[in-house]
Amino acid sequence: MEQVIRRALISVYHKDGLAEILALLHQAGVEFVSTGGTHAFIESLGYPCVAVEDLTKYPSMLGGRVKTLHPAVLGGILARRSHETDQQEVATYGLPLIDLVIVDLYPFEATVASGASAEDIIEKIDIGGISLIRGAAKNFEDVVIIPSQADYATLEGILRTRGAKTTLEERRHFACRAFAVSSHYDSAIFTYFDGEDHSELRLSAQSAKPLRYGENPHQQGIFYGELEKYFEQLHGKELSYNNLQDVEAAVSLIQDFDEPTFAILKHNNACGCASRSTILEAWEAALAGDPVSAFGGVLVANRPIDLQTAEEINKLFFEVLIAPDFTAEALPVLESKKNRILLRQLQPVSAQWSYRSMLGGILAQETDRAVETIQDMKPVTKVAPTAQELEDLVFATKLVKHSKSNAIVLGKAGQLIASGVGQTSRVDALKQAIEKARHFGFELKGAVLASDAFFPFDDCVTLAAEAGITAIAQPGGSVRDEDSIKAADAHGIAMVMTGVRHFKH
Repeated sequence: MEQVIRRALISVYHKDGLAEILALLHQAGVEFVSTGGTHAFIESLGYPCVAVEDLTKYPSMLGGRVKTLHPAVLGGILARRSHETDQQEVATYGLPLIDLVIVDLYPFEATVASGASAEDIIEKIDIGGISLIRGAAKNFEDVVIIPSQADYATLEGILRTRGAKTTLEERRHFACRAFAVSSHYDSAIFTYFDGEDHSELRLSAQSAKPLRYGENPHQQGIFYGELEKYFEQLHGKELSYNNLQDVEAAVSLIQDFDEPTFAILKHNNACGCASRSTILEAWEAALAGDPVSAFGGVLVANRPIDLQTAEEINKLFFEVLIAPDFTAEALPVLESKKNRILLRQLQPVSAQWSYRSMLGGILAQETDRAVETIQDMKPVTKVAPTAQELEDLVFATKLVKHSKSNAIVLGKAGQLIASGVGQTSRVDALKQAIEKARHFGFELKGAVLASDAFFPFDDCVTLAAEAGITAIAQPGGSVRDEDSIKAADAHGIAMVMTGVRHFKH
């Protein structure tokens, strides 16, 4: 059912893009009604505009808190054109019918993010605008609601194509958008007031990106969030559900390293990682850790990719490469494969909390931001780790934090030698790591070990010592810690305890 727009109520915060819409509406003979700054803006363009005060017979009051909250406004929006009783009351009370409402709310989230005072934040809680949005959306059968600046372009397209007319389908679309805007706005306000209480959960994302499929082709997949806030995709096919999981794991890992570091991930776990003086050297050492698993992996670096590094990387088949930048000479080399995904990371990913579905509900936890330093490595054995071993223990601890439990990481000279991840026992994880290291020809003499949790028995210590490992880092906290310490002393190897467990189930 097509409806003609004859009168429009406009009350917006952001006016960019509004002039084009006003020109088209004016050309179609639409009457404008507005408030405050928007009213002045419309008149500055040379268009006649009725002030809301002239409809309500009340001025803007209470510092602008009350302007549009009046039957003369809301009645004209909510009146159903097909209801005889509604139309009789419209005539009785002289309510002007409003066919189009354009609103852009006060920027509450931006005000909070700016560090503004509590008083300023409270004043950015929009009351009239929200009421206009909800009222117009409820009456979408008769009224068009444009609930934010993000929807200006869609309305402009309709006006240019068909003039001041909308279909029921279009009005319903805008109503859906309106409730999305209002619910997101209310979620932000609740989150501000709830603070650290976490009394209830309100999560809201303003964009949805359909994916080719989920983890498997028979599953639907959607990403909700602002990917463009963190990444600029320079090349390649669309990111998949699994790509995004690996990307998140990759950038979370690389953010813990300050020195030039390259990591290669497969199924959310690092299969190669190294820190070196240059990013090329870091790449070569990371690849050497497991050149087999690296095939089809996700690559991440914390330094720009230059031409020489790009030429070496280009020899490997991989899905995704993430870096803070790429030189002009490097990009053409990496773009030689059309489906290869290249992401420029614009800023660190800074999520304070992480969430996952569970039993029809949601589990929430603070993001694991703990990063152990040399000062956190507390020696508990007769033999203390050397300076090099301490550096390697810090390196290995960063990696084990980002590995699936049960996890063991073996490192040496700033290089991931091997890891055992996702095992049902810590012994199995260690055995897996030792076997993998030997398979790729690494000398374990002088290597270090990091465990994501404590050793419940001394068997891992004995296995590590027999393999040639000379230093161990673990959180401690077992009632049998002393057994592990005694075993380390018996084998003459160093052990430190960090006091921090890094389970990642």
